[in-house]
Amino acid sequence: MKKEAILTKDAPAPIGPYSQAIKVGNFLFCSGQIPLDPVTNTVVPGDVKAQTVQVMKNIDAVLKAAGASFDHIAKTTIFLKSMGDFPVVNEIYGAHFKGTPPARSTVEVARLPRDVSVEIEVLAVLN
Repeated sequence: MKKEAILTKDAPAPIGPYSQAIKVGNFLFCSGQIPLDPVTNTVVPGDVKAQTVQVMKNIDAVLKAAGASFDHIAKTTIFLKSMGDFPVVNEIYGAHFKGTPPARSTVEVARLPRDVSVEIEVLAVLN
């Protein structure tokens, strides 16, 4: 099966050997997004709320580049530096889903790239 890389300047450029997303058939596998400003490729200033807002903007940009939206997301994984941030992240994350939300896992991790507080990856199913 053919793999198609999705790349947009509206989301941060990869900081390693990976694609922003890969489309295979009707599936879109999106790499984890961290709170990087797509113009400067630096971590956005602020707390976990500001970081989560940027992560969701980055996910939106990658989805749009693939012709998708938050409605297409079937599964997400949220990585948190502190599970204490769960309520704040959950509120911002949840506001992006109307109707049936996707399946989700949330995991506390010791460290994330660039020492950010949150990273979110998604799997979408395209029409």
